[in-house]
Amino acid sequence: MNYTSILLSTRGRVTTISLNRPDRRNALNDVMISELTDAFGTANRDHQIRVVILTGEGLSFCAGMDLEYLRRTSELGQAENLEDARNLMKLLESIHALKKPVAAMVNGPALGGGCGLAAACDFVFVPYLMKRMGESSAREFVLRGEILKAEAAKAKGLVSEVVDDGSLTSKVLEFAYQLARSTSGSSLMLTKELFSRYDEMDTRNAMEYAANLNALARKTDDFRRGIDAFLRKEDIDW
Repeated sequence: MNYTSILLSTRGRVTTISLNRPDRRNALNDVMISELTDAFGTANRDHQIRVVILTGEGLSFCAGMDLEYLRRTSELGQAENLEDARNLMKLLESIHALKKPVAAMVNGPALGGGCGLAAACDFVFVPYLMKRMGESSAREFVLRGEILKAEAAKAKGLVSEVVDDGSLTSKVLEFAYQLARSTSGSSLMLTKELFSRYDEMDTRNAMEYAANLNALARKTDDFRRGIDAFLRKEDIDW
């Protein structure tokens, strides 16, 4: 797919996906949602990619849904609007269930659907919903329609770390490269698989599923490399 509203760059084992509609504060429309879904799917299938960073070009991370686009959808029927809403849910699920860690580099305001994009990621870095915040906090946050400052968002569990504006990019890149170097790709993939499926199962089935993933992990090349390095007391660069 030729992207028109996002940018994609890869350095080493880290891919950065950037929302690229700065003139619209990176607001979401059907084209951007489709391109983001494709980009995350491509990263998921690329065995060379270990970590994905999601960010925005310009001064905003994402201002939510594009108002002009929403005005057009208001003239569509129920079936078309339902399909459109499901496409956004599919994007959020593809980020949340990605088999690679995803770090949101929130370089500016993240409103509405933009907040949803950040919340779907595994790590959220911001300058100075439900699953991340917990049900009670998420319910209050959504019903009140709050716009939170960085520290308040961290206090509510929506943000992993607050950093100085000037060092946001270097901090997230350093984190991503370190994560790619210090962790096994197969273990990250299997662990994320477990977390993404855990809520779907009761305790017994979840434990059985975890046991099966554990058994599967023992047959991977990364498992053997890790055991050998540990026995030799050597550091390993994954």
